[in-house]
Amino acid sequence: MSIMRIISFETATGPAAGFIDGQEAVICAEGAGALGAVLGLIEGGADARADWVSKGGRRLPLADVRLLAPIPEPRRDVFCIGKNYYAHAAEFYSSGFDSSAKEEVPSHPVVFTKATTSVCGPGDVVRGSLDPTASVDYEGELGVIIGTRCFGVSKADAMDHVFGYVIINDVTSRELQKQHNQWVIGKGIDSFCPMGPWILTADEVSDVTALELVTEINGEERQRARLSDLIFDIPTLIETMSRTMTLLPGDIIATGTPVGVGIGFKPPRYLEKGDQMRVRITGLGVLENTIG
Repeated sequence: MSIMRIISFETATGPAAGFIDGQEAVICAEGAGALGAVLGLIEGGADARADWVSKGGRRLPLADVRLLAPIPEPRRDVFCIGKNYYAHAAEFYSSGFDSSAKEEVPSHPVVFTKATTSVCGPGDVVRGSLDPTASVDYEGELGVIIGTRCFGVSKADAMDHVFGYVIINDVTSRELQKQHNQWVIGKGIDSFCPMGPWILTADEVSDVTALELVTEINGEERQRARLSDLIFDIPTLIETMSRTMTLLPGDIIATGTPVGVGIGFKPPRYLEKGDQMRVRITGLGVLENTIG
C-alpha cells in the first residue's frame, strides 16, 4: 500500500507528520507525539501505513508549512558508505585526504556513521562556522531507509527490507576527516547531515538504479550520476552490513557520493558562508541548504 511522499513539518500550531497529496500536506499526526510519528509508521509496517492513509485528516497548503527532516526524532543510526562510485573513489584517493586508504577502489564497502545530532532538515542552515579548519565540503547521496528488522539477509531478499528513500547531503570537514585518521568527527558535526525533503516509499520506485542524482553549488552543477554507477549496490550493502549487525526499522544507509566534490578540484573548492547547496534525485524532490 502506497502513501508515497512522507513528511514531518511545522505548522502555525506546532509539529505535525503526514504525507503530500498534490500541493497539500495531509496531517496524520500532530502535537507532542508528531515528531516520533514517522519512525512509528516505519516500525508499524503495513498496518500502520494503512492506518495513516485512512485517517489522513486536516490539509494545509504545502507552501504554508515548514518541512523538517522526515525522521526528526527520535532517530536511528545513519550509516554511510565511503568511496562507492568509481570516479569519486579515484578523485578522493588522489586528493591525499584519505589517510587510511590502501587501495583506490575498495574491495569491500567502507562503512562509517554520522552522529544522529548532525541531522537537520530542508532549508536549515548548515553551521559551517563549527568547522575550525574552514574545509567544508558537500556530498549529495541517496539514503535508503530500512523498514523491517534484519539480520543475516541475503542480497536476493535485501530489497524486501527497504521502506523508502530520502536525499542526504553528507557535509564534511575535510581537514578534520584527515586529522583524525577516520571519518566520524569530520562528518558528525552538528547540522552536517541535511536530509529531506520527504521520504519516497519503496513501492513508488520501480528501478532504484535508474534514479539520477544532481548536486549544484550556487547554481553550478558539480555532481551528476545514476545509482546504477554504484560500486556496491543496495542489496550488497544490506547483505554485508546485516551479516554481523542487526539493522533496525528507521536505520538509514547513505549509499555514497559521486565524483565532483570540492576536494576533487585543484585547488579544492570548499564551501563558504552564504553558499547554497542543492541536491536533487529523481522523484525525491530537492534538498536545499545554506552554509552559515
